Amino acid sequence: MPRRPNIVIIMADQLAPHFCGAYGHRVAKTPHMDALAARGMRFDAAYCNAPLCAPSRFAFMSGQLISRIAAYDNASEFRASVPTFAHYLKALGYRTCLSGKMHFVGPDQKHGFQDRVTTDIYPADFAWTPDWEAPDERIDKWYHNMQTVKESGVAVATFQTDYDDEVGFAARRWLIDRGRDRASGDEAPFAMVASFIHPHDPYVAKPEFWDLYSDDDIDMPEVVLSPKDQDPFSRRVMDGIEASYVPLTEEEVRRARRAYLANVSYFDSKTGEMVKALEDIGELDNTVIIVTADHGDMLGERGLWYKMNFFEHSARVPLIMAGPGVVQGTAPNACSLVDMLPSLVEIAGGDSATLGEPVDGRSLMPLARGDPDPVDEAIGEYCAEMTPAPVFMIRRGTLKYIHCDVDPPQLYDLARDPMERVNVADDPAYAEPAARFAAEVAERWNSVALREDVIATQKSRRALHAAMEAGAGEAWDYNPPSDASQQYVRNHMDWTVAAARYRFPPLNKDDDHET
Repeated sequence: MPRRPNIVIIMADQLAPHFCGAYGHRVAKTPHMDALAARGMRFDAAYCNAPLCAPSRFAFMSGQLISRIAAYDNASEFRASVPTFAHYLKALGYRTCLSGKMHFVGPDQKHGFQDRVTTDIYPADFAWTPDWEAPDERIDKWYHNMQTVKESGVAVATFQTDYDDEVGFAARRWLIDRGRDRASGDEAPFAMVASFIHPHDPYVAKPEFWDLYSDDDIDMPEVVLSPKDQDPFSRRVMDGIEASYVPLTEEEVRRARRAYLANVSYFDSKTGEMVKALEDIGELDNTVIIVTADHGDMLGERGLWYKMNFFEHSARVPLIMAGPGVVQGTAPNACSLVDMLPSLVEIAGGDSATLGEPVDGRSLMPLARGDPDPVDEAIGEYCAEMTPAPVFMIRRGTLKYIHCDVDPPQLYDLARDPMERVNVADDPAYAEPAARFAAEVAERWNSVALREDVIATQKSRRALHAAMEAGAGEAWDYNPPSDASQQYVRNHMDWTVAAARYRFPPLNKDDDHET
């Protein structure tokens, strides 16, 4: 009986597929992602379920929409009682590991991962709680602003490159350890998530990646709208990130986009490191590799930056899958990150009976195998800063519908208008689908009740954060365990045994190395 495949998920932060060579960007240098796409499946309409870091990641890990698990914003607790794909994979016999960012908020900092080999890059407490009763209030300590764009450029090191270099090193070492386990006779499959912070802003790149590009290479935003031409929600986002009143020069925009592309290439290099580690331990051909991200980045399109909206550059994510059972091709069906959990469970040999809670996604393995999939849908919810009410998205077929109770509806036909220039919600030619979408939103969500729950959790979290700031409880930030007394060579060890354990590939016992 063949061994079940290993699983390695390589996750970027704030990576829009539009800026990847594998998705057709004319100058983006992403050879490792390109190579995976060339031998695997590229999903061309994959979306996040919430265009913000923590909510998106909690949906990704749980297979559930954020309204179901109250994962509203970057300071929402990810409850320990919510099963994740890490729980299910461990129960199915996999050794599991997280290296890098997952933005877990709350005292549970593992959520089913057997091993977690780095800390997180962001705080694990309730500090970043927004206030929907004061939606126009900026919180300068942690809100994005245009200074981030203005400071774009080159640096030998940043907190982000320090972090990603650590994540890559720890992930590679963990994979090499699995090779050592194989050499000792342990055949258990493994599943690892290597989650990097790049190309998330600040847009500051290492010189060697910055130098991959020139200013002449950099394309500028295709659609630029002034504040007065924005839809109401986009105008609130512009105000919140200061884009409404802090002008950017063409040179500043170009520099930010160049640094972003450089950091896309930097992330791609980390993808290459993970693939090389699998090759080194002889597991590449028995590993399903998945490359994705938590959300995209507007990067100046429509005058917007970062994420926090459901336009394509913000809401879409790359999704590339390669490995055993995955054919080469492209999948046009709309899908989303909640589809990852049922996909991973299927790869691991589980089924619906494995699940402890209902999930909102479906397995993408039929598409990965090249089979037809009747589902062509992605659902999104946004319940974080810069809005006073929930924002919903339905992408079905080529149409995308966006609803917020306080704003006019938006409908875009992406087949005819991929840059979303024309809102056809009031176009008589689209009256029938617009009405269907409106009715579906009203049936699917109770927006008023959801808003009340969001505000209630915000109040409780702000009160708890004040208490924690005053000294109540302990910090939740993850501190990876390390026992130096058991590392490398120590007095209680036979150093020859330690050397043999660490050496990979191991020496063949039949070899004669005497001289």
